[in-house]
Amino acid sequence: MARFSWKQNENDASIKEAIDVVRDHGEPLPPIDDEEAFGAVFDRFADAKVVLLGEATHGTSEFYRARAAITRRLIEKHGFTIVAVEADWPDAARIDAYVRHRHVPDADDAAFERFPTWMWRNEEVADFVNWMRAYNKDRSDEDRAEFRGLDVYSLNSSIRAVIEYLDRVDPEAAKEARGRYGCLSPWQSDPARYGRAVITGQKKSCDEKLLHQLQDILDKRMDYLGNDGSEQFFDAVQNAKIVHAAEHYYRIMYEGATESWNLRDRHMFDTLQSLLARRDNAKAVIWAHNSHIGNAAATAMGWQGEFNIGELCRKAYREEAVLIGFGTDRGTVAAADDWDEPMQVKTVLPARPDSHERIFRDTGLKAFLTDWRENFQDDLKDALSRPRLERAIGVVYRPDTELYSHYFEAIMAEQFDAFVWFDETRAVRPLSHAHGKGMPETYPFGL
Repeated sequence: MARFSWKQNENDASIKEAIDVVRDHGEPLPPIDDEEAFGAVFDRFADAKVVLLGEATHGTSEFYRARAAITRRLIEKHGFTIVAVEADWPDAARIDAYVRHRHVPDADDAAFERFPTWMWRNEEVADFVNWMRAYNKDRSDEDRAEFRGLDVYSLNSSIRAVIEYLDRVDPEAAKEARGRYGCLSPWQSDPARYGRAVITGQKKSCDEKLLHQLQDILDKRMDYLGNDGSEQFFDAVQNAKIVHAAEHYYRIMYEGATESWNLRDRHMFDTLQSLLARRDNAKAVIWAHNSHIGNAAATAMGWQGEFNIGELCRKAYREEAVLIGFGTDRGTVAAADDWDEPMQVKTVLPARPDSHERIFRDTGLKAFLTDWRENFQDDLKDALSRPRLERAIGVVYRPDTELYSHYFEAIMAEQFDAFVWFDETRAVRPLSHAHGKGMPETYPFGL
């Protein structure tokens, strides 16, 4: 018992010291509503090629609004032209067409209508999207900022996009594509069933057919570019890559969470690199969960073999990649009880006393930035270099089992380059049809 008390006292002392150091280094942030002043605080990161902006939940208004203000500043003042988000490529393509004043393609479904709709279909994102459209209005096409999706879940939409493209430029190739993609037809409504069928030997893998389809499109690059332009060809290639990656994802998800996680984040990183390669002196802002943009090697994820886009960016771009985490103590969040269940506004429990969040909360500062990227921040790095619990709320939040469902160990000083803290936060505001009044009929959210 005495040994436990000594250890507890040691932990208490280290946490108290960490609180004092974080408080000393914390830079109070202007109100988010003052977007210019808020964004200007982040000018220090403008020398990067890639700025990764995280979030501790998928449903917190302050995280979205802060990222919007920072991104606006990086686009307006520092030459960033790519906004790449943790979202499906075809849905983001509708947003991209809207913000770059291109034709928003007709589709049976508007952008982000599948679960979890509130993650991107919310007022905070809509306001930022409309700002991008206004910003781009008087700029040449090559200077316009773009909005792209990085994720891998759009199997059906990507198949449809490839076939629609080939119908325009090469009807014979479209017939062959329909045959190849037909391999997945029985499982398109529930691709997880395809993975089970392959694993149990009931179905032969479609991998080879999908790879051949992608290669055929790449082989006809010169012909297709002449028929329909580089933007349309790039979109078709990306969708063909997604179909191939998604097939692999659903096939290996039963082999273990590590394999499927790594495939997904490798795909997101590869997509980012493809986007950067298309523009001279390209600079990108990434919006994704902390679990994707923080360096996985400094977390329990990495210790069990997972990597993520943050770790890959750090290895590829070194000091030209800046990883910025976001956190909160309490408030409300938009989340569901389980996957495919209705969104609720849930109460976020105060952070655990043995967590990184507790340190930031106990500084008494309401909204602030800590930045340890420079060498003179050694005491701050040291204070945040002990493994402690960190909270991650996705689209599902289970307060009753929060410790097991939402906390993991991390060394924050190695996970991020900086951290944005909001003491109390509130849920995002899902879009209503009333929000879209006055918008053009092509508005990509379909309002």
